[in-house]
Amino acid sequence: MAGATLIGMTTEDVRLRDVVEDDLEAFCDYEQDPEAARRSRFTPRPRDAFMAHWKQRVLGDDANFVQTVTVDGEVAGSFVAWWEEDRRFLGYWLGRAYWGRGIGTRALELFLEREKNRPLHADPFIGNTGSVRLLEKHGFRPAGTVQYGENEHVLLVLA
Repeated sequence: MAGATLIGMTTEDVRLRDVVEDDLEAFCDYEQDPEAARRSRFTPRPRDAFMAHWKQRVLGDDANFVQTVTVDGEVAGSFVAWWEEDRRFLGYWLGRAYWGRGIGTRALELFLEREKNRPLHADPFIGNTGSVRLLEKHGFRPAGTVQYGENEHVLLVLA
C-alpha cells in the first residue's frame, strides 16, 4: 500500500530533517521545473545564484528555521520560516513528483509542530489554488493580497 493516499493522508514515510548541503542540488532542480515556476509565479534562479542564496541567506541566517522534506528517504522538498521585518513567513517547495499525494499536507503538519512562532504568514500566488488550499487546510486565513510585479498573491495568516 506504499504510495497510497487515504482522504488526503499519505501512507508514505514523510519526514522532516535538517538540511544538508547535498540537498541543495535537489532543491535547485525542483525550482527549475517550468510548471512549478508557472504555478508559483517565481522566476527560477541560475544554479550559482541559487546556491549562493541558500548558503548565505537561507542557511546562513540563524533566525531561519529550515527543514528538508523526505519521502521514503528521498529528498522531496523544503520548508522554511524566516523573519521579514516583524512578520514571520513560511515558504515551501516540493518536487513535482511529490504533488497531489498528501505529502505537502503531512510535511506542513510536521513543520507547524516544530515552528512555534505565531502569527505565521504565507503569500502564495493567488492562482496557485493547490498551495492556497494546503495552507487553509492547516488554519491559515486570508488577510488581504500583495502585489509582486504583475502578480497578485494572497496573504494568509496562521494566528
